[in-house]
Formats: sequence, structure tokens, C-alpha cells
Amino acid sequence: MQTLPYVVVTNPHISQVYELYYKAFESLRKVREIKTLDDNENFCKKISQTLQEHLTVIPKLSMGVIECRDLMKPEDMDKFMNTILRSVCAPMLKCSAKSHQLTDPQRISRRVIAEQHLALTETFNSPWHFPDSPNTSNTGTEFVGEVFLKCNAGEVVNRCYSTILSLCSAAYGATTSLPTIHLSGHLDATFPYILSHLEYIIGELLRNSIQAVVERQKSSPRGWEGTPPAIEVTVCEAPQHVIIRVSDQGGGIPQDILPHLWSFSKGPRSSQRLENLNQVPKMAATLQELRVSSDIPTPLHTPSHYEQHGKSEHSGAGHDSSLSSLSSRPPNLKLGMGLPLSRVYAEYWAGSLELHSLEGYGVDAFLQISKLGNKNEQLTMRASMDAV
Repeated sequence: MQTLPYVVVTNPHISQVYELYYKAFESLRKVREIKTLDDNENFCKKISQTLQEHLTVIPKLSMGVIECRDLMKPEDMDKFMNTILRSVCAPMLKCSAKSHQLTDPQRISRRVIAEQHLALTETFNSPWHFPDSPNTSNTGTEFVGEVFLKCNAGEVVNRCYSTILSLCSAAYGATTSLPTIHLSGHLDATFPYILSHLEYIIGELLRNSIQAVVERQKSSPRGWEGTPPAIEVTVCEAPQHVIIRVSDQGGGIPQDILPHLWSFSKGPRSSQRLENLNQVPKMAATLQELRVSSDIPTPLHTPSHYEQHGKSEHSGAGHDSSLSSLSSRPPNLKLGMGLPLSRVYAEYWAGSLELHSLEGYGVDAFLQISKLGNKNEQLTMRASMDAV
């Protein structure tokens, strides 16, 4: 942030984010070496408080870059935004499914490693931490903190679709016909991953597809004959990665939007995005924070790690990020950040996200997921991030 032009740093939103990071640094650098469980408990309280304070970072950064879009080159502004979001949201964290160990390569991004420490601490205090005990059941072994070692692509897609369907039904009304999904391919493929990241990406892709199909139906004079066309989701497993393709018949991406699809600052709807962002004081970038109302959690929301571990093993229920219950936003509020943030998540885990639009027909989205522990993270991306 110190490399930005002075006029950009003085933007009130970006300046507030800078102050948050400075405060966090001053707070954490004073923590003494942790030698006891009580020391760790106090440390967990501190990082938990910091996580809550930093929920304002993503919306404030987004408002700042939109307001400063004419003060820097668009490509430089997007490079800054992508760099800082990779530093905030996604870790360089490797998980070995064979050894069930996590290793720290050199630079681990802040939010997820903080969540990981909280989750591992809670696991240590839980009954299943001692699996050989005759009085406990071994229900938590499929998780290493936030990392789910046996993430099933087909189950995640079905779970995300159910959640997005309820959100879109609330947004468009119960009488609106919503498209179904047709799921095919290697549905038994499993891999270690952080569920909240995968759910966010797939949730955004499905939500975009459903919205596109519904809006095309409404704009058509005759509408669809019968039910709207299904969204095709194909899962393909390879030795090093899993590819998920989401195909819809929503008419494709408008030509005025397509060049700015991955931009945080530019685009014909920047003013509307800025207005909508003002209604989102906090954002965790998880699917769970999308709620029909502040009182009704989505089907993915579960109240604790204890329930998450047990349900994930026996019924396939979702595993919440530790930030999920701390923020919420209306499901129909378009912020223009879903796809750029999804690509940040995908790329930082050595994956990729690509969209191919056929105007007048629909969109094919390709999400490539690297199996963590089998492939190094993209070192060139990390090097470019460190060089900024």
C-alpha cells in the first residue's frame, strides 16, 4: 500500500484499511512467545478479535479502488487489488493427504492461517483429538483444521446448488421457474481442500448461471416453453487436478461487460457497484454469509466446529469458515466481485478459473482445482506478489 500514489492512499476507504493493518501489526508484534495453553488461549482471543475487525477490508478496498479508478492505470489498480486480496484471503498452504500434516512454504496469507490456528486449537480441545481413547469416537480425522481431506466435488456442487436455489427463490419469488442442474462425470472424485473456498467459487458460478437463465427468460417475449434449460455441471478427475465445468443457456455475457469481467475498478456498472458496496459494511467472501434474512441461516451454516466435523463425515453437511457467522449480506445485491474473488481463490491454490461466453446462447465456466499436496503453488505468482 505504501507504493501507491499519495492521492490514492489518502482515499478514506484505503486509508482505513491501512490503519487496520498497522493496528494489527502493532498488536501482534507485542505478543510474547507462547509457552503454555493459557498463552495460546489469549493469543487466540487476540487473533479472533483481529479477524472480526478485518471483515471490513474487502468492501472498503473495493470502494476505494472504484473511487480511485481515474487516478491510476486500470491494470495497475487491478494488480494492486489482486495482490492484496491474495495476501488477505488465500494462503499458500499445503496439505498432504497421506501424512495429514500442514507445511508452511515461506509466506502464508493472513486470514486463513489465523483461521487455521483457531481451528487446530479447537480440535486440540475436542474429544476426537485423542482417537485412541475408548470414550471417544474418531469423528474429526477427515479435517486438519480448516482443510477437509476428503472433499467430494459432486456433493459440494449439490449442496451449493440447494443453497443458491433457496437464495434465488427468495430474490425472484416462489413463482419463478428456476433451472435445475444436471450433474455428470467423476462424481466420486475426492481431494483435500478448504471447503469454504470451494463453496464460494462454485456458489458464485451457479448463482451467475441461474440469474442469467432467469433474466433471459424474463426479457424474452415468449419466455421458455416449459421449464428453463438445466445447468450442466461436469466433473472430470485427473491425477493432479479436478476440473468442474458449469454450462448454462443464459444468453452469454454482454459485450460491454466482457472486457471488464475480471476487473475490480473498471466497467460500465462501477457506479452501481459502489452504491451497493455501501450497503455491505462487512464481507468474509464465503457462501455462508449470503442469507435470505439476518435471522435465517442458509443450509450451509452450522454453529460450531464440533457439529461441522461430525456432520461432514456422516451426512456431508458443509464446513463453515470461522468467519461465516460474523457477516451477512442480501443475496440479490450485485457487487461485481464474485468472479474476480473466485479467481483469486482458485489461482492461489494453483488452480484456474476461465469463462467462455457464446453471445446469444450461454457461458461455459471451467474451474480447475489442484489436489493440494500433489502440486506446488504457483511460485511465479508468489514471486510477482512479493515484488509489488
